[in-house]
Amino acid sequence: MAKKRSVLVVDDDTAHRTMLRTLLKGWGYKVEEAEDGDKALSKVREYPYDLVLMDIKMIKVSGIQALEEIKSYNPAVPVIMMTAYSSVETAVEAMKKGAYDYLTKPLDFDELRLAMERAMDHTALKEENRRLRETLGEQFKADNIIGSSSAMRALLEILAQVAPTEATVLITGESGTGKELIAGAIHYNSPRRDGPFIKVNCAAITETLLESELFGHEKGAFTGAYRRKEGRFHQADKGTLFLDEVSEMSLAMQAKLLRVLQEMEFTRVGGEDPIKVDVRVIAATNKELQEEIKEGRFREDLYYRLNVVTLDVPPLRERPEDIPLLANHFLNLFSQRNRKVLKGFTPQAMDRMVKYHWPGNVRELMNAVERAVVLSRYEYIDLQDLPLAIQQVRGSGERIGHGGDFPAGIPLDEVERAVIVKTLQMTGGNKSEAARRLGITRKTLQKKLKKYGMMD
Repeated sequence: MAKKRSVLVVDDDTAHRTMLRTLLKGWGYKVEEAEDGDKALSKVREYPYDLVLMDIKMIKVSGIQALEEIKSYNPAVPVIMMTAYSSVETAVEAMKKGAYDYLTKPLDFDELRLAMERAMDHTALKEENRRLRETLGEQFKADNIIGSSSAMRALLEILAQVAPTEATVLITGESGTGKELIAGAIHYNSPRRDGPFIKVNCAAITETLLESELFGHEKGAFTGAYRRKEGRFHQADKGTLFLDEVSEMSLAMQAKLLRVLQEMEFTRVGGEDPIKVDVRVIAATNKELQEEIKEGRFREDLYYRLNVVTLDVPPLRERPEDIPLLANHFLNLFSQRNRKVLKGFTPQAMDRMVKYHWPGNVRELMNAVERAVVLSRYEYIDLQDLPLAIQQVRGSGERIGHGGDFPAGIPLDEVERAVIVKTLQMTGGNKSEAARRLGITRKTLQKKLKKYGMMD
């Protein structure tokens, strides 16, 4: 049976506290109470709550003061603030002190429930991501593999199982997704970590030179072979050989590679003596190899030899929740490299980055952030610092000026109705999520649905 999540409700209003206790228990939470910030801090020190729901205005110790002390003691616990005296200044102060969210009284219960779920899920994902990285060793700190999305967590879990083995691995995914990083992670968390990690980009070497690059050559084997050269297979002995873009090999070269994988021995170009090696092979491709096999461009037997275990790296557009993590990582990296002091991204800049479809994946994001760091004149990267393609994005990735504009003169009611319909389609009919994306409460959305005759 799943453990109930625990919530500490902090409010000096007894009636409001009792109402919240009844509501949250009805939602399945374990609830405890405190009537002031001082007692809340004592309780947090005694028990690791999954979330603290706290009022700002309290007589003894204010919510802001209690928030600061709670975050000082345990930065990981998410805190949602409540107040009947809403102001921009108070909200900004609460967020600066580490509050996860800020809600105004009287509470919208749908908004409250969504905020609580988001806060606790976010904390759980961070913890699970940390655990997975520890499982995979020092190479999996945040500066190497970044991502808290379900797709990346699933990838890391499989990687953790595969890395300690000797299995040949095929890494698939679009260009720019980080396939080489995954290959390095496998090597450095395997028993071969102390051996060499040799990389070959098969697409960057001509067919005539690839055989020599992989297997080496003897002196005089061909024009320009003035001395013996050791190939990459020989260099990778007792280690790992990473064959990037393996689908770019010719069929003749694929046949030679297959033989080496089967026998773990090869002959240098122009040589006669077979050379035995102990190499783990990791291959990568941005193509669909099953389709390449059907078209006669890739050998089926080589595919099965390489495809003992497949790791598919998801494109960035399928894991938008990882974009802020990656963007801030690159911001720190390039700020240091360019000797600039930057604090982050404006909400408008981050909003467009999350909504952009990133055809170039993580590599494109890295380049966009580097450009923004170089061009930024202020403490925060703003929309105009980003590439034009990102600036022009709106909605769910639709670009301004590319079919997203409404014709001039259309009634505003029609525009609003169309936007609501599209947002509900995007969220699969989830009204709470649609309201969040539209920037309104669920109650307001219900009124608008009723107004436009869209109620179920």
